[in-house]
Amino acid sequence: MTTVLLLTLSNVFMTIAWYGHLRFRESALWKVILISWLIAFAEYCFQVPANRIGSYHFTTAQLKVMQEVITLAVFCVFSVVYLKESLKWNYFVGFALMIGAVFFIFKKW
Repeated sequence: MTTVLLLTLSNVFMTIAWYGHLRFRESALWKVILISWLIAFAEYCFQVPANRIGSYHFTTAQLKVMQEVITLAVFCVFSVVYLKESLKWNYFVGFALMIGAVFFIFKKW
């Protein structure tokens, strides 16, 4: 559970660093890059321990798929709440396919 929590926190910071500036298009690009790098530092402070701790329980493929699914979930909330964008039906189809990926990666064959 620690890994999932740390990955979620990491992805919150990552999403803000990568997409938060889109509401401030009038800001100078160099300022946006600098602020994004500072936010990304916080992201790494959660991501690296998440992978280190998670590596004792999960394979790297499992960690990566888990991270991608968390990224999509965080991004959906961020895009609706912060960017005021709507989610479309085809997004949900894509997310369902990602859930299929989780099944195949985590299934013991």
